[in-house]
Amino acid sequence: MSWTEVVIEIAREHAEALSDALMEAGALSVSVEDADEGTDQEKPMFGEPGMEPTEAAWDHSRVVALTDVDADQAAIVAEAAAAIKLAKVPAFTTRSVADEDWVRLTQSQFAPIHIGKNIWVVPSWHEAPDPDGLILELDPGLAFGTGSHPTTRLCMEWLEAHPAPGKTVLDYGCGSGILAMVAKKMGAGDVAGVDIDPQAIESAKDNAERNNCDIAYYLPDQLATARPEHATGRFDTVVANILSSPLKLMAPMLAGRVAPGGALILSGVLARQAEEVAEAYAPFIKLGVWAEQDGWVALHGRMGSDTVPPARSTGE
Repeated sequence: MSWTEVVIEIAREHAEALSDALMEAGALSVSVEDADEGTDQEKPMFGEPGMEPTEAAWDHSRVVALTDVDADQAAIVAEAAAAIKLAKVPAFTTRSVADEDWVRLTQSQFAPIHIGKNIWVVPSWHEAPDPDGLILELDPGLAFGTGSHPTTRLCMEWLEAHPAPGKTVLDYGCGSGILAMVAKKMGAGDVAGVDIDPQAIESAKDNAERNNCDIAYYLPDQLATARPEHATGRFDTVVANILSSPLKLMAPMLAGRVAPGGALILSGVLARQAEEVAEAYAPFIKLGVWAEQDGWVALHGRMGSDTVPPARSTGE
């Protein structure tokens, strides 16, 4: 089977409405792109959880609608234009989309990822390159955290460089649960994960079961009613890979979760944001940069220590 894409360039104020109307008119799927992509006029669009862009479109947008190959593309565009009361039917071009084994094609884009000294993140359709390594079977999914992003890698490498057999660990903002699983496979005792997204919690639970890791995952309000040691206690290691803005807001709460002498590791922080994040935590714990990768940093500190722990040495 093959399909035909309809490509329409249109102003920002009509992009979203046209997308919805194209779906109503018979398109199979619709996406919106920056029509200036690859030029000096390209405009990146970023959003943080809870602070998503108010409009998923650009000043000069490109709407791409997927249709059946034998569909009447002109009629679909005309119907959509009429539905949103455009003055005239917009010009469009079409392009063919050949049939593919989309599952195999998608899987081919994800190979095992080597992290730190001995960690491998391996999709289920691959064999582990090093069976003796610390193997995490993890497929790309809806929850953040497969080890491909520098912030995730930095936290994983910190956990590998600072094993704490039998100690308690809290992964706050757990996403896929990958950091909690690294801690557990490094020998941690009681491990818990927290995320605001129920879908992430379910994904993390599935991943932990697949990797034979006994980890408890909670929504934030569930943590307050969990087992006593999770509800009111502190953890020997607290790791949070989120973003700088929420990390600063959560400074009292996250620092309050760290046991005396315990470690706090923060990532999701750009190098230029490191000082302001450390300042937010200064009343509770002294933090310093442990390592930097591709413009991102991991901050760490020890509760009760008057000094900042050293940065990563070249041997780590």
